[in-house]
Amino acid sequence: MYFTYVLQSLKDRRYYYGSASNLEERLKAHNAGKVRSTKSRRPLKIIYYETFDSRSEAYRRELFFKSKEGYEWLKKEGIIR
Repeated sequence: MYFTYVLQSLKDRRYYYGSASNLEERLKAHNAGKVRSTKSRRPLKIIYYETFDSRSEAYRRELFFKSKEGYEWLKKEGIIR
């Protein structure tokens, strides 16, 4: 199983979009400072995730979240502000 997720920084309230095969371990890596793009924004919390059967599906969804249309969808669904 693979995950696409949205994290929110508790420090600056900004969002991070990603995908991983182990969501719990990936969150631990983010909060341990092992992910360069979120290291200075710790701590982070998961605010939304979806599950997929393949890595490629999860990655496609991550790219969607990072697009303008994905951002608008996340706002419309009340996932982000």
